[in-house]
Amino acid sequence: MARAKRESNGGGSTALAVDETRRLSAALGAVRLSPDQLAAFREAPGSDIEPWDVMLSLLAMDEQQALAKLAERSGARFVGEPRLAESSSAFYERVPAELARRQQVGGVSSENGVMTVATSRPLHPAVFNLLEDHLEMPVRLVLSPRGAVASLINRGYEQRGDLVTEIIEEMPLDQTAIERAAAGLGASNDLLSLARQTPVIRLVNMILFEALRRGASDVHVHPMESRLVIRFRVDGMLMDAFSPPLSLAPAISSRLKVMTELDIANRHSPQDGQTSVRIGQKKVDIRLSVIPTVYGERIVLRLLDQTQTELTLDAVGMSGAIQEKLLDLVDRPNGMILVTGPTGSGKTTTLYAALGQIDRLSRNVMTIEDPVEYHLEGISQMQVNPKRNVTFATGLRSLLRQDPDVILVGEVRDSETAQLAIQASLTGHLVLATLHTNDAPSAIPRLIDIGVEPYLVTSSLLAVMAQRLVRRVCPACAGSGRDGAERCDTCFGTGYKGRVAVHEIMAMTDELRRLTAARADGVTLYEAAVESGFRPMRYDAEAKVAQGMTDESEVYRVLH
Repeated sequence: MARAKRESNGGGSTALAVDETRRLSAALGAVRLSPDQLAAFREAPGSDIEPWDVMLSLLAMDEQQALAKLAERSGARFVGEPRLAESSSAFYERVPAELARRQQVGGVSSENGVMTVATSRPLHPAVFNLLEDHLEMPVRLVLSPRGAVASLINRGYEQRGDLVTEIIEEMPLDQTAIERAAAGLGASNDLLSLARQTPVIRLVNMILFEALRRGASDVHVHPMESRLVIRFRVDGMLMDAFSPPLSLAPAISSRLKVMTELDIANRHSPQDGQTSVRIGQKKVDIRLSVIPTVYGERIVLRLLDQTQTELTLDAVGMSGAIQEKLLDLVDRPNGMILVTGPTGSGKTTTLYAALGQIDRLSRNVMTIEDPVEYHLEGISQMQVNPKRNVTFATGLRSLLRQDPDVILVGEVRDSETAQLAIQASLTGHLVLATLHTNDAPSAIPRLIDIGVEPYLVTSSLLAVMAQRLVRRVCPACAGSGRDGAERCDTCFGTGYKGRVAVHEIMAMTDELRRLTAARADGVTLYEAAVESGFRPMRYDAEAKVAQGMTDESEVYRVLH
C-alpha cells in the first residue's frame, strides 16, 4: 500500500508512507515493530503468506510472550493450554483436518451459537472468514502457542476417530515404498509440520506429539503375534495409547531409524541411536533402542524434555529436614555421597538439584554420565562412549587431571569405577554418584560386593540417600479422574499428575564405620542406622500423604 502511494504521488508520498508506518507501529501496542522493522516486514519473503511468523522473527520475541501482549492489546484472550470441550465437535465435523492443520486453528468450545477457536496465527482474517463459512456461525478467537494449538487439533480429530484412520488409509503398503517414504524427509524433525509430510512421517510424528502432550517419559512400540501396540510410560506407569495395524510396524521402525541415523536394512541385531525433535521453540532429546523379537522389532524411545524439568530440591519434593542434611554434606570439601534406588527413580535429577546448590564460581564441577541428561550452566560434562573407549573408569581418570573440586559420576557399576571414585574422594575431591540398591544401608554391602575394601568405604563415605518416585494426586480433579461429568483432561482420568520423590538419608556414624569394617550384613547396618536416628523413607512418604501430595494406595504400590 505504501509502495503504491509512493509510485502514484511522486516524492511527496514518502511522508505519507512514513506517517502510516508510524501509525501501524503504534497500533500494535506492546508487540511493537519500529517503523524501520515495519518497512522491512513489507519487503520480507512470506510476509503475505505467514505474516505472524515473519513478525516474530523480526521482533526476536518469544512466541508466548508476543501472543500474550497482542491479546492484551486486542482484547482477545490468551490461553496457554486450551481445553477441548464436547461442544466443539461441530468444528471437527465441518472443518477439514487439512485446513485446520495448515492454518493452525482448532475448535475449543461452542456457546450460544458462537464457536471459540484457538489460533497461533492471528494475522489471517481471511482464514477466520472461511471458518465462519464452514461452521455457519460466528467465530470468537483466543490466542495460543503453536504447540498447544497443534495438540488441540490432534485431540479434536482423534476423538472423531479419524486421525489414525486418515493417516493409515494414505499409507503405502509396498515395503520399498514404505522405506522410501520413511526416509523422504529425514532432515525434518519439526513435529508441527504434520500436514506437509508423508503418511508414514505423519503417523510417527503424531505418536511422538501425543506422547509429549501426555508427559510420557518413554514410548514403546510393541509388535505381538496378531497386533501392534503403542504404549506410553506416564508418571512411571505404562498405558496403551494406539493400536495401528500390525502391517505398519516396519514403516514405523523404518521412520524411527531414519530419524536416529540407524541402518534401516538391519532388522536382525540390536541397535541404539539418538536424535532431537522440535515442537515450536521447544527441543526434546530422544534415545532409541531397537531389538529383534520373534514378532518383529521391539522399539523403546526415551524422551527428555529439558524445558519441563525443574532442577531444584523443592521441585523434586525433598522435605526441609532432608534438604538441610544434604546441603550440609555437599558443602564438604571431600568425601563421597551416594544416591541409590532402582532405574528411573530420579537419582540423577536429585544429584543435579544438589549440584545447583554448589557455588560453581569458586569450585570446578565436572561430571561423567551415560548419557548427559541435563545441561547445567557452569559445569563441564563428559558423556560415556564405549566405542571410543570412554567408559566411566577411563573418563574418571581423565577428569581427575582437570583439577576438579566436585565430581559427579553417573553410575558406579563396576569395581574399577568404584575404586577410582573412592580414591578421588580420599584425595581432596567431593564425589557424588548413583548406585543401584533398594535402600540406603544396603549401599555399603553393595560397594564391598563389587570389590571395594571395607577400610576404603569407612574412610571415604559421608552419607547415602535412597529415593523412590510416587505419583502426585492430580490438582485439577483431586484424584477423582473426573472433571464434572467428563474425564479430567489434566490427568487423562488416572487421578494422578506428575511425581514426587520420597527420600531417606543415612549419614555415616562411628558405629556404622565399625560395622562396615567388620563386613556386617545389610540387616545389622539397618538396625544400627535406625538406632542412630536414621528414618526410613516410609516416614517421608507418610508425611507427603498427610500433606495431600500423594495417597496411601500409591505409597503402598511403590514401597510395599
